[in-house]
This record gives sequence, C-alpha cells and structure tokens, in this order.
Amino acid sequence: MPKLSHTNARGEAQMVDVSQKSVTSRVAAAQVEVHMKSTTLDQIYSDDIAKGDVLTVARIAGIQAAKRTSELIPLCHPLSITKVEVDFERVGRGDLAIIARCKTDAKTGVEMEAMTAASVAALTVYDMCKGVEKGIRIESLRLLEKSGGKSGTWKASEA
Repeated sequence: MPKLSHTNARGEAQMVDVSQKSVTSRVAAAQVEVHMKSTTLDQIYSDDIAKGDVLTVARIAGIQAAKRTSELIPLCHPLSITKVEVDFERVGRGDLAIIARCKTDAKTGVEMEAMTAASVAALTVYDMCKGVEKGIRIESLRLLEKSGGKSGTWKASEA
C-alpha cells in the first residue's frame, strides 16, 4: 500500500514538498451531478429563475473557486491556473451534469481545482434554485481524468 504523502514520520499533517519535481503541463477534469425536478431544470434553461441566469453565475462561481482552491483545502499548493472551463449538460429530464476542466504548468496537478470548481458550481445552482425547489440533490463528484506529472494520464473508465 502506498504511503500517504501528507503526513510526516510522526503522522502529523504536512504539505508535500514539490520543490524537486519538474514543471509539466497538467490537466484535470471533474464532474458532479445535480438532480432536481424537470420543471426546475426547465426554468433554469428558460432563464426563469428569480435570482437570475443560473448557469452563468454557476460558471463564474466555479471558475472563481478553482482559483481559490488552496485557500479552501488546507494542504493544497497554490497554483497559477492557465485555464478553467465549467460546462453544463442536461443528461436527463431533471439531471444536470457539471464538468470542470483546469489547466496549469506546474510541479503538482490540478485535480483538486477541477473538483472544487465542479462542487462550487453545483452549490451555486442549489443556492440560486432553492426558492423553487429545496430537495435538489448534489451527487457523484468524481475525477474524470488527469494528465501530466510523474503518474502520467489517468481516466475514470480505466479505474
């Protein structure tokens, strides 16, 4: 079993030392699902939610969250992110998939930034729609793929 790298010899939390790693191009994509009534999703897509354009606000929230990941996740390295995309796909009558993609040239990956972007975008959808439907569910946050660095490319279908 691999040793956890976020603990020292005494088992105490530590930030991983990446100073000896090479800078490489890194990409990661994450997805989360938001489940709601089809009528609520219809309102989102017809721009009929009282708080405004849900998907635009959620996209901006996701982008902003990716840029601030190291402030939210204690042992995450601050990264200079070169690109963040947050996309939405209606995958069922009341199901919305949110896919976040992040890129950087760094010594460590952008998996946490992609997952944070997807999560905060989903929370923003909930916040903007809770007046219409309180029972919205956010589920199945997962890494879809990552590339770059020593471990190379990984895709969820291979796991």
